[in-house]
Amino acid sequence: MIERQTIETDILIIGGGTAGCMAAVEARERFPQYKVTILEKAHIDRSGCLAGGMNAINAYLNKGETPESFVRYVRSDSCGLIREDLVQSMSELFEYCVKKVEKWGLPVLCDDNGDYIPRGRWNIKINGESLKPILAKAARSAKAKVYNWIVVTNLLTEGDRVVGAVGFSLRNGKFYVVRAKAVLIATGGAAGLYRPNNAGDASHKTWYSPYNTGAGYAMGIRAGAEMTSYEMRYVAIRTKDAIAPTGTIALGAGAPQVNSKGERFMVTRYADIGGDGAPTPYRAHGPIQEIKEGRGPVYLDTRGITPEKVTDLKKAYLDMYPSQVLYWLANDIDPGKEPVEIQTTEPYIVGGHCQAGYWVDNERRTTLKGLYAAGDVAGGAPFKFVSGCWSEGVIAARTMGKDLSQEGLAQMEATSVPESQVDQEETRAFYPFKNHEQGKFGVQAAELESRLQKIMEQYAGGASTHYEMNEEMLKIARKKLSTLPGEIDDLVAADLHQLMKAHEVIDRIDVAQVLVEHMAYRRETRWPTYHTRTDYPERDDANWLKFVNSVKNTKSGEIEMMTRPYEQMVSGDRYQPGKKPGS
Repeated sequence: MIERQTIETDILIIGGGTAGCMAAVEARERFPQYKVTILEKAHIDRSGCLAGGMNAINAYLNKGETPESFVRYVRSDSCGLIREDLVQSMSELFEYCVKKVEKWGLPVLCDDNGDYIPRGRWNIKINGESLKPILAKAARSAKAKVYNWIVVTNLLTEGDRVVGAVGFSLRNGKFYVVRAKAVLIATGGAAGLYRPNNAGDASHKTWYSPYNTGAGYAMGIRAGAEMTSYEMRYVAIRTKDAIAPTGTIALGAGAPQVNSKGERFMVTRYADIGGDGAPTPYRAHGPIQEIKEGRGPVYLDTRGITPEKVTDLKKAYLDMYPSQVLYWLANDIDPGKEPVEIQTTEPYIVGGHCQAGYWVDNERRTTLKGLYAAGDVAGGAPFKFVSGCWSEGVIAARTMGKDLSQEGLAQMEATSVPESQVDQEETRAFYPFKNHEQGKFGVQAAELESRLQKIMEQYAGGASTHYEMNEEMLKIARKKLSTLPGEIDDLVAADLHQLMKAHEVIDRIDVAQVLVEHMAYRRETRWPTYHTRTDYPERDDANWLKFVNSVKNTKSGEIEMMTRPYEQMVSGDRYQPGKKPGS
C-alpha cells in the first residue's frame, strides 16, 4: 500500500531553481496572505543550473544600455525572431533582481565608484560560487514551504484548468498530491535527448544540468499546453573534455577563436552576418564548418596572456566550474602558453539561451488556465541567463497573486480533483515498480534512453551529422520515435532512484517527439547548427519570420502544428488562448 500525502496550497512552484526561488520570494513578499509551496526534485540548496555557482550575470543593462537596446541586440543575436514583449519585460527587471540578490549576500564586483564591473556589453562580474544557497535561504526565509527530493510526474487538471500536481518522494516513496489555485512551472530545460560528447562514466559531463530532463515541458505537453520554438535548439561552445563555459575565457581574457592554422576565422568568415557581429548560433556554426573543411581543431587563443590573467581565469572558474582548473592541473596545461581547445556540445532544449518552451503571454501565463511558466521552461525570450530567469520568476509571481485576487480564487476552497484521476496518476507514477515486483521481464530506463539518444543523434541533427538534418532523416526519426511509447509500459524499476530514471526517459521521449515535429515543420535554416536543414539551407524571412508552435491533442495524442505571426508580438497585442493562428 502506497502512502499518500495531500497538500493544499495557494501557489505551487514546481522546481526550486533560479526562477522558482525568486518567484517564491516575490510571491510571499507581495502576497503574504497566500501559501507558497515548492516541489524540488533534488535539494534546493544545490539544485539546477546554478548548483556549482556562477562567475557573472550574463544579462544586465550596463551604463548606456536600455531595455530597447537590449531587445534590438537579442533580436539580432537570434537571427531576427524573438518575442519582443517578453524580452523587454524581463530586461526591465534586471536591475531590480540583481540588487535584490545582492542584498541577500551575493558579492557583485564593483569599481572604486561603487559601479558594477562589466564583463562585456551585457555582463557584470560576480563571485557566485554560493549563489544557489543564497537563493534557497531567501526562499525559506520568506516562509515558502519547501519539499525536497520530490519527483513531479504530472499535472492535475479539472476541465480546462490546472489545479495541482502529483509526484513521489525519492526518500520515502510517498505519493504526493498537491492541490493548488495557481501552478508555476520552473523546472528548467532538457538535457539528455542526444548522445553526450563524453562516453562511459563521463557521460554526465555535460554543459547543461544533466538532471534537467524536460519534465516541466513534458507534463505541459501531456496536458495540452501550447509550445513554441523547440526547433531553436542550443548547441554550446565549451572547453574540450571539461565542457566548461567559454565566455570566461573569451570575455575575461579577450581570447579569439582560431583554427589549427592560427586563423581568426570568425572575423574573416562570419563576423558580418547579421550586422551586429556574428549571432550566437554562428559561434557554434563557425567551428563546425572549420572542422568539416579540414581546418580543425579549433581553439580560444590564450597564448601570451599574462600570468596574472591566467590566475584571474582560474579564480573565475573556481566560482562556477572548478573541474576546468583541475583539468588544467592534471594535464599540466598553462593556458598562457598554449591555446585552449574548444568543442561543440550535444544539443539541448533551453528556453533561456534559446527560446524553446511554453507559449506565454507577457505576464507569463501559459495557454492553460491556472498554469504559468518562468525561466528555461518558458518560450519566446532567449538571452535570459540567470537574471532573465529571475525576472520571469518575479513577473509570474506578481501575475499569480493578481490573478488569485481578481478571479476570486483566493476565496475558493481547494479544487476537488476527482479521486479517479488521483488513482490513475498514482498507478502511472509507480507502475515500473509494480512491473519489477511482479517479476516482469521489462526494459531498463538506461536501455530506452540509449535508444532514444541513438535515434536523435543519427536522424535528428546530432553532433555526428554536424547537427544537420533533412526531411528524409526527420521522417525516419519520427517513425522510430513512434515505437518508443509502446515500450514505456514495460519499464521496470527496482528502487526509487530507478523509478526517477524511468520517468526521466518518459519525459525525454515526449519532448523529443515534439522537437522532431518542430524541426520538420520549419523549412528554412534560420539558426545554423541550432537548426540546419540541408534541404532548406537559407534563411527565409518572407515565409518563416514567424513562430512554429504545437499542441498535443489530449484525446488523440497527435501533435498539431501551427504558426504564430511575429507582427502580432511587435504590435503589443496580448495573445489570447482561444485566438486562431495568424488571426
